[in-house]
Amino acid sequence: MHEKRWRSYAMTVNGLPQKIRYNEATVEGLFLPLLHRLAALQAEKGGRLLVFLAAPPATGKSTLLLFLEQLARQHEELTRVQPLGMDGFHHPNRYLETHTILRDGVEIPLKSIKGAPETFDVSELAAKLRAAKNGRTLFPVYDRRIHDVVADALTVDAPILFVEGNWLLLDEEPWRGLRPLADYSVRIDASAAFLRDRLIARKVQGGCSEAEALTFYEMSDARNVERFAAHAGAADEIWRMEPDGDFVRV
Repeated sequence: MHEKRWRSYAMTVNGLPQKIRYNEATVEGLFLPLLHRLAALQAEKGGRLLVFLAAPPATGKSTLLLFLEQLARQHEELTRVQPLGMDGFHHPNRYLETHTILRDGVEIPLKSIKGAPETFDVSELAAKLRAAKNGRTLFPVYDRRIHDVVADALTVDAPILFVEGNWLLLDEEPWRGLRPLADYSVRIDASAAFLRDRLIARKVQGGCSEAEALTFYEMSDARNVERFAAHAGAADEIWRMEPDGDFVRV
């Protein structure tokens, strides 16, 4: 087995400069072929192409799409890709604070499970995706500085729109209605143990204690990881995230 050759890339993620790394063989053998397939599909269609990337939390979805956008720009034979996040379609905090859900027989505020499928405005997401397929439109974004949604913050205008999120392919209503809107879809799978470690580490990095991070994982993240694994839905292409952070096509 060949030793992996990792390469670092300077990028801006969520407004902050970051260095990320990908295996060179994965860039050449997985990422670029995907971009070539999408360029060919878009040319064949003649209109805007809508692509879904569905993956569980802590798989680096938004960073991956920013990298694919950058990669497409660097190859003139490829078609421009615009990364879009599903997080802008969270219900605003004021809604989450005033609406509840019954879970395990207990009524709890939606704010306490923010990120779960029930905390998104799926009908608005569907409407925006339909509008984006037919022409230039505005998308909301999720601002991590205020931890809330900002409406109409992003102009959507690229030939290939690549939308990422946990629940885009979820095999449950009302999410199931989104699947026909996608011209192509990619799903990333990862082991629950791997995701647990990454999610807890992410919380600790954000300022939580180890105990707080573990509690949050058990109350929120673990359920999302389990739900994705059980109901992620079919995709045109499936990748697996390896323990070293690399991706392989299944």
